[in-house]
Amino acid sequence: MDHAAIAALEDRHSSGGVTRRPVTITRAVGARMWDANGNEYVDCAAAHGWAALGHGHPEVNEAIATQLRSIATLTESSYNDQRARWFGALAELFASTLGTTARGAITRIHPCNSGTEAVEAALKFARVATGRTDFVAAHRGFHGRTLGALSATGTSGYRTPFEPLLPGFQHVTFNDAAALESAITDQTAGVILEVVQGEGGVHLADWDYLRTARQLCDEQGALLIIDEIQTGLGRTGQWFACEHLGVAPDIIVLGKALGGGIPMGAACWREGLGTFASGAHGSTFGGNPLACAASLAVLHVLTRDRLPERATLLGAGVLAELHAAQAKCVREVRGLGLMIGVELRQRVTPVLQELLKRGVWALPAGPNVLRLLPPLTISEDDLERAIGTIVDVLRAS
Repeated sequence: MDHAAIAALEDRHSSGGVTRRPVTITRAVGARMWDANGNEYVDCAAAHGWAALGHGHPEVNEAIATQLRSIATLTESSYNDQRARWFGALAELFASTLGTTARGAITRIHPCNSGTEAVEAALKFARVATGRTDFVAAHRGFHGRTLGALSATGTSGYRTPFEPLLPGFQHVTFNDAAALESAITDQTAGVILEVVQGEGGVHLADWDYLRTARQLCDEQGALLIIDEIQTGLGRTGQWFACEHLGVAPDIIVLGKALGGGIPMGAACWREGLGTFASGAHGSTFGGNPLACAASLAVLHVLTRDRLPERATLLGAGVLAELHAAQAKCVREVRGLGLMIGVELRQRVTPVLQELLKRGVWALPAGPNVLRLLPPLTISEDDLERAIGTIVDVLRAS
């Protein structure tokens, strides 16, 4: 089918919840994608963040193909070799990056199918572990679209059509430590925050703010939940963005890049908090051998090729180029590693449309922020081509 026929068929049956761009993507390799008409794009969105290793990484593909010849899916109701190896690898990663603090090491892992599901599990576990029901989150924060995760999300545009949401969620201004102090009480089960707000505009948390959140949670007996769904696994130049600020979470939630393209998420918490009671929470596909095999390959490549460090180096160059562009339409450039936001003095949609015409696939982060999340494996030539195009478009806007 050609693009027109494909688009007509999808539009006829789509639920309507997702806005589509007027192209049909049919193939992707590394940081490049091609549409049904043969047009090529440099993917500076990493497929909305999951493609940290790019599209179709050969080692991830091989891990998937090998596992398919054995067994693809089974629930956690039996043991499995791939899941056991994956549990061990992730626990070792937490030990080497977040360390073992006085609160204990992160060793308990609930596998699921997305970052949103990981947030749901984290919220449920925080209630179980503390015996409390209330949560504190940040304005502009984004944690997912299911009812629990949406209740934690602090952007009204996502929330309003589905209200009333779950009770007990209070939202405070991001980077306002005093607001946190007023909100966190002895009835707070958890505080859920992003270190870099992705959907909310690529805003970075202040060190004092995260330190205050950690201190207040300790004082009030609440759990600090750090959402690393978009920032985790090297995106910001460290394995986890909270490493930049030296703040250890009680619960960390992962998704996107974790499965290398196979849907996967995880809610992970420190040992001393205990576990769910048997039968209290689960997932039909969570922790399936196929996803675990893919994730093991992702973790191996990220480690071997030192991709978090590469994100630091490439990200510094991109930030420097964008600052040097001095485009009049740009209000501010900010970012960490290869997670970059360009705040504009105008709407971002026309810029995204022009970039698409010129073969660069990027993302919005709110109405006026251009968001860049290129694969950590992107070649320097592809990155230079994309950033050069972005600078040209910004200067002309």
